[in-house]
Amino acid sequence: MAILKLTDICKDYVQGKEPVRVLKNVNMTVEKGDYLAIMGPSGSGKTTLMNIIGCLDVPTSGSYELDGKNLENMTDDELAEIRNKYLGFVFQHFYLLPKMSARENVALPLLYAGVPMKERMERADEALRAVGLEERLNFLPNQLSGGQCQRVAIARAMVGKPSLLLADEPTGALDTKSGNQIMEIFRQLSNDGMTIIMITHEPSIAACADKTLHILDGELHTNDSGEGGAADGSQV
Repeated sequence: MAILKLTDICKDYVQGKEPVRVLKNVNMTVEKGDYLAIMGPSGSGKTTLMNIIGCLDVPTSGSYELDGKNLENMTDDELAEIRNKYLGFVFQHFYLLPKMSARENVALPLLYAGVPMKERMERADEALRAVGLEERLNFLPNQLSGGQCQRVAIARAMVGKPSLLLADEPTGALDTKSGNQIMEIFRQLSNDGMTIIMITHEPSIAACADKTLHILDGELHTNDSGEGGAADGSQV
């Protein structure tokens, strides 16, 4: 069953007086449980594509369906509700609140979702155990290593049980050992049925996913081996 479907997605930005097309008729279908990497050089449009998938930006034209819902013409508040309900985010920089413990950082999205405090803390503890930080629940971010902070960020993304996990250069700020540990966590999440879309410029990180797409000059392409998705709307 498709969790995500993009049809002829275009995105224009105005530079001076002329519009510049950053995404060009992107078509992509992602099934539940897929673990997909999108690779592309700087300026290729990969971050713009991720922002649209993550409902942080809207396309100039084309349609986007997420979990069977057409997101066209939704208000900012409606898109914020979609993000909170269906999406989890992991970024290159961890964006943890410095005065909150690991547990409090992970529980924060549940506060916005109106989950009672007792359940928030129980679910935060469960998510932190899943990423191997059960002994660091009450540590502040400055008491954790970079790899541990990224694990907290993953737990925060997981805690709302999202339909889709989006990761933008999740190992970019980490050393090789920590990056490999994060990829091991992503593999376990994928094995457990989580749908993951990951943006990276590192071939070794992309190779950890089951399928890889390439974006260049705003156009989405399959990889050379013929695996993965296609820019003609076929499934990935």
